[in-house]
Amino acid sequence: MPNEKEPVVIESSFYVRYAETDAMSVVHHAGYLVYFEEARSHYMRELGSDYANIENDGFRLPVSEVGLRYLGSLRYGDIVKVRAWVEENKSRRIRFAYAVCKQADESILVTGFTQHIWTDHNGKVTRAPQRWVDMMAS
Repeated sequence: MPNEKEPVVIESSFYVRYAETDAMSVVHHAGYLVYFEEARSHYMRELGSDYANIENDGFRLPVSEVGLRYLGSLRYGDIVKVRAWVEENKSRRIRFAYAVCKQADESILVTGFTQHIWTDHNGKVTRAPQRWVDMMAS
C-alpha cells in the first residue's frame, strides 16, 4: 500500500480579543468557528491565493458540516495558535482540519473540522476548478 502524503500544516497566531469572551473571560464556544475561518483564510493566503479569488472566479465554498471537540479553554489575552490543513480534497468538496493551541504551552484545547462544498455563484454544486484542486493538494 503506498504511503499517504503528509498534509501541509499552516499555523496562524493572534491574541484572544475581549469581544470573543464571555463574562468569565473565557472564549465563547462559538468563537472557535471564527478561529477556524481565520486559519482557513490564512492557509489559502499562504498557498498564494485568497478566498476572494475563489469568488472572483465565480465559485463559492459554503460550509456543509462542522465538528468541534473542546478539551480546554482559552482566555482573554492568551495568544492562540491555530494549525490548519486539508484533510480531504475531492472534486466537489474539501474538508479542513484544525487544532487550536495556547501558544504559551502548546496545549491543544480544541480540535475540529469544517467541510465545504464547491458551488457556482448561483449555489449549484459543481466540480472544483482544477487549479484550486491542485493548489489545495500541494
